[in-house]
Amino acid sequence: MDTKTFYITKNKLQELKKEYDELVVFERNKTVGEEAPKIFESEDINPEFFSFQEDVSFLRSRISELKNVFEHYELIKNPPKGEQDVIGLGAKVKIDIDGEKDEFMIVGTLEANPPLGKISNESPVGKALLGHKIGDEVVVSFPIETIYKIKNIKYEVS
Repeated sequence: MDTKTFYITKNKLQELKKEYDELVVFERNKTVGEEAPKIFESEDINPEFFSFQEDVSFLRSRISELKNVFEHYELIKNPPKGEQDVIGLGAKVKIDIDGEKDEFMIVGTLEANPPLGKISNESPVGKALLGHKIGDEVVVSFPIETIYKIKNIKYEVS
C-alpha cells in the first residue's frame, strides 16, 4: 500500500497536535463521562442514540486521520542557501500574470488556503511552479492557459 506523505510546517504540526489532544479528551469525556442515550425509548428507536453514535464516529474518524498525518508527515524547512533560488515547498513566490502581480506560498495540501495566499504543491499551479527559478515563464493550462512569470522567490518557513 502506497502511503501519502503530508508536508507541513512546524506551526501546522503544533496546531494539529493541539487539535488531536483536544479531540482525545473530548471523545473520552463523551464516551466515558456521560451516559449514552438508550437505543430504545419505550418501543420507539431513540434519535438521540443515533446522533450520539454519529458524533462519536466522527470524533474517532478525525482522531484516526490525525494519527495518520503524525505517522506520515515531513516538515517543510528552508532549503540550503545555495538552493533558495529554486521554487520548492515553503517558497513565497511573487509572480506576474498579464501585468497583474500576485504572491503566494507553496505548502502541503493540509495547509493550502488560496484566499490566504497558500497554494498546495499538488495544485496545478503549485505543481507547475516547483523547480523553476526567477525569470522563468511557466505555462499552466488549467482551467485556461495562463503564463506565470516568476519575479521573486523567498523562503521564510518557521
